[in-house]
Amino acid sequence: MRIIPFVFVLYVIAFLDRINIGFAALTMNKELAIASQQFGFVSGIFFFGYFIFEIPSNLLPHKIGARIWIARIMISWGILAILSGFVQTVFHLYVLRFLLGVAEAGYLPGILLYLTYWFRQRQLAHAFALFGTANPVTSILGAPLSGVILDHVHWFGISSWRWLLILEGIPAILGGVFTYFLLPGRPAEARFLTTEEKDWLTAELAREAQQKQARSPITAGQALVHGRVWHLVAIFFTALIGSYTMVFWMPQVLKAFSTQYSNTTVGFLVMIPYLVGLPVMILVARHSDRTLERRYHAAVPAIIGAISLMLLGAMETRSILFSVALWCFVVSGLYSLLPPFWSLPNEFLTGFSAAAGIALINSIGNLGGFVGPYVMGAISNKTGSLRGGLVFAGVSLFVSAMLLLALRKDKQPEAA
Repeated sequence: MRIIPFVFVLYVIAFLDRINIGFAALTMNKELAIASQQFGFVSGIFFFGYFIFEIPSNLLPHKIGARIWIARIMISWGILAILSGFVQTVFHLYVLRFLLGVAEAGYLPGILLYLTYWFRQRQLAHAFALFGTANPVTSILGAPLSGVILDHVHWFGISSWRWLLILEGIPAILGGVFTYFLLPGRPAEARFLTTEEKDWLTAELAREAQQKQARSPITAGQALVHGRVWHLVAIFFTALIGSYTMVFWMPQVLKAFSTQYSNTTVGFLVMIPYLVGLPVMILVARHSDRTLERRYHAAVPAIIGAISLMLLGAMETRSILFSVALWCFVVSGLYSLLPPFWSLPNEFLTGFSAAAGIALINSIGNLGGFVGPYVMGAISNKTGSLRGGLVFAGVSLFVSAMLLLALRKDKQPEAA
């Protein structure tokens, strides 16, 4: 109650600034004359900046403290998110989206690492799930909000998509300030714990770290070339091709059903799959923690999401209800695989090796966030249809599931 709600709100703010470009595109693309392939590049170039600075940015919070570094990240990306509302050309947008990725580098793996300072192994998937619910919650809240802003906010004669980017960037700056003053770095700094509670939690986490070191001592440098880490990189990369195709293109896919749909209507349609995916994600994570099984709890949802994406692309459906139902399976599958997946690195990495390994997985894996939207835009630009891009995303997610099933089972930590 002291840690999860705080970082949850921070991630809602972060993810909103990352994905709101998908809604802005409903009116921005026409005003700035952005073609489908260019929008794919706008969506994905964020991840290049993210990739370049991810590993050094994730090692710093382990050294100087999560509170200071997370606050810095949020304030800098909030400023850049606001500036995105003032762009005049697609080139300006390329530059600011790249810099936004640079600013946000290290945030997600930094939070994941931060949670390992507070939760034992058998609680991690549930903790990651509660934190990760920020993803679907962001879309549940942000999709209708973004649609309403696009339809109704035209203050001072400024385009509504500009207000969308400006208004949704302000909370990041405020979140950074609150983080600096309110977020405790480690249990020893927590005023809400008694001395006995601090000692007990610190001892439990140290015991688990010693068990991992005893089984397979891995340094930060070794983590960067470890075969299992690179296997996880491949899993995450192929999964995020599907994930960010969904995030950035779902509004346009649903809008394509009818030009009569207002942006507000599209926002509420996008919200429905995330409402379904949220409880499914939590249930899968809780069951994964109870059984301490990770591979199948990640792979099975991935397969369901992959089949649904391929059906969306392969079937010539005119039913908005059937399309939304398939998107519900896509969202549920993609979000349910994440908590058990992010529990896998912590089974064999600790300390600086965990910081380096998690950052490597996230940084290279997030390049899938460039590949998916860009390929989707390129296929759409060439064929005049979004269907081929959806099939490509589904196939990539299926490959991710197969890689999960091929992952060698690691020895589980002993139950407390």
